[in-house]
Amino acid sequence: MSVRRNLLLGAMLVLAVVAGFLVLRGGGEDDPFASYCDAVTDHREDIGAALSAGPTTGLLRALPSFEALADESPEDIRADWTLVVDRITALKKALDSAGVDAATYSFDQPPAGLPDDDKSAIDAAAARLGAADTATALAHVEQQARDVCKTPLSM
Repeated sequence: MSVRRNLLLGAMLVLAVVAGFLVLRGGGEDDPFASYCDAVTDHREDIGAALSAGPTTGLLRALPSFEALADESPEDIRADWTLVVDRITALKKALDSAGVDAATYSFDQPPAGLPDDDKSAIDAAAARLGAADTATALAHVEQQARDVCKTPLSM
């Protein structure tokens, strides 16, 4: 009787230890930041190359990478990524709608014949992209990559 009881208690103890380990480990799930950090690593080179084109053109070129990172982003910085992607997308749409190339566009001397409405849309989108809240959001996503993923967003 006592041998059977000791075996039963031993089996229950082993099950409790295994269950406790799984609970502490998160139920066997992977690191919730792993896929995001993998995406950061995968896109670092592309972002670095894009940003080397200059601030505005670089952000436009980095947009596909930023969209991919936004899709993988953890909840704590999702709003920051959404703001960054939305602001870059708005400028891209304004430029595309006006048929203007960002690499050659000059805010001080827009192309001859550019309608005032198009110029106003481009200027407004550029102003929102250059706003303090966008800079703060970019700083947050960069800091998150450094702190959580132990790598910068770009090379």
